Amino acid sequence: MASQRTTVLEPTRLNDTDEIILDELQEGRVTPTLVAERHDLGRSYVSQRLIRLREHGHAEAVTKGLYELVEDPRSEGER
Repeated sequence: MASQRTTVLEPTRLNDTDEIILDELQEGRVTPTLVAERHDLGRSYVSQRLIRLREHGHAEAVTKGLYELVEDPRSEGER
């Protein structure tokens, strides 16, 4: 079954963790563990948020557990 790209996330639909992840992705590739350790967050929760960003086409899994930025949903609006 082919997966479909869902609607792009609106900047107003981002939570604080999404903002942190997007900031980190702008600096380069990240893993959930890296983001979690740098910001004192739960690795599992960061992983869930990265999956959500991937599902909306904002991040891409380069390999299992390693993500890079595709499109920042905040770039069109004000931060």
